[in-house]
Amino acid sequence: MRLPARVALRGLRVRLVVAFGLVAALATTTTGALTFREARNGVLQQSQDTVIRQLRSQVSRLASQLGYPPGQEELRRFAENVARAEPSGTWRVLVTYRGISETSVPDDPFEELTPAVREAVDARMATVFQRVRSGGGTSLVVGMSIAFASAENLPTLSGVQVFLTVPQDAEQASVDALVTAVERATVAALGLAVLLALLAARGVLRPVRALRHATRSIAEGRLDTRLDVNGSDELADLSHTFNETAAALEQSVAELRGMEARARRFAADVSHELRTPLAAMSAVTDVLDEEAARLDPDTATAVRLISEETVKLARLVEDLMEISRFDAGAAVLHLDEIDLAESVRRTLSSRGWSDTVETRLPGPDELRGRVDPRRLDVVVANLVGNALRHGGRPVRLTVSEGGRPGAGPSAVIEVADSGPGIPDEVLPHVFERFYKSDSARTRTEGSGLGLAITEENVRMHGGTVRAANRPTGGAVFTVVLPLRRDEPPRENPS
Repeated sequence: MRLPARVALRGLRVRLVVAFGLVAALATTTTGALTFREARNGVLQQSQDTVIRQLRSQVSRLASQLGYPPGQEELRRFAENVARAEPSGTWRVLVTYRGISETSVPDDPFEELTPAVREAVDARMATVFQRVRSGGGTSLVVGMSIAFASAENLPTLSGVQVFLTVPQDAEQASVDALVTAVERATVAALGLAVLLALLAARGVLRPVRALRHATRSIAEGRLDTRLDVNGSDELADLSHTFNETAAALEQSVAELRGMEARARRFAADVSHELRTPLAAMSAVTDVLDEEAARLDPDTATAVRLISEETVKLARLVEDLMEISRFDAGAAVLHLDEIDLAESVRRTLSSRGWSDTVETRLPGPDELRGRVDPRRLDVVVANLVGNALRHGGRPVRLTVSEGGRPGAGPSAVIEVADSGPGIPDEVLPHVFERFYKSDSARTRTEGSGLGLAITEENVRMHGGTVRAANRPTGGAVFTVVLPLRRDEPPRENPS
């Protein structure tokens, strides 16, 4: 079964892959950033140390050739000689002495030199440096003061300051190559993480998928379904728990089915055994009813009470036997094509309800169909009798033709009363066996099985029955029966 796209996107596989990907991305990015920072600092530090070391060596070697106080031409030569320390010619040098300045490159504005470097060189004897961006690239600016030893062997500033700028194109290229390498490593690590996530998700989802299939199999009634338990992890423990639960459920269901079968068999056996004495009792009560007029009043009342209770008991036994046949799957439809309106009229007439129930029926032969006449009689009689006993008059019975496009024609039978209606909490239970809406009421005129038998008879015909309350008051029961033609009898599907 294919899951909806929204559900699939929220599935465990996607979440595992996303989680692995995020963890891998975070770890790779963090590691790459730290590695890049250390490597970049190493490259720049090495370049910086090399430049400063070469600059100090060159200045120390040439400082002795510098007169004091130096003239402008001396400063220019000194700057050119310092710049020659780098064979590639990338050094540019600026030498200053008390307002006089000269560069190794004529008319060089030396824009890379910042006031911060000048101030740092003026304030201390140490070599200072700074990386600046200019002209779309990065340059290293180094500054230092030239000192000489005094008579007391103490260093004394000569006033000459040397500034050097070196483009760091090679270093920047190394850093760019490092960035590219980190990016490639990150992409490769993410791809490997996704692959590992898919493999892990497959390993995790295999038992989960097996558990889902097993659960669906249990839901479909195959209670002997079990899972293979492999390993000793949490999923194996879950599979073991599922097997224990399924075994307990199978045992419980088997016990319940056995109890239900015994209960049904008991009800069927008791009903069958009661039929013979009830037949004798009914014959006796018929005789007593004929003689009741010649008996004294107390005896006559007792005789009529016995007769009424015998009739009720006989009806209960018949209903129990009918329910037993439904439960055993022994009920069979005997279909015959009849006039439904005429069948309903006979049902009302045989029970003396013709003048009690308002009817709205189709004309002769307007609505015909293949139904079981006896079961249709039971359906109509139970619904009308229930409305007369528990609803309010007038009771209206309507028969009409209905049906949905593509579903074929059907007969719609409605029985409506004018009583208080059915409480909302009772509506879902009206077709249950022996259900009483009032728990304090222990006896009713019916057997408590009439509506359950009605539902079973309607279901055998492939129809539906439902109960509802009318907006104007009172309850309404609606039966929808498909109108079959030329179909063979079929057994009860239950």
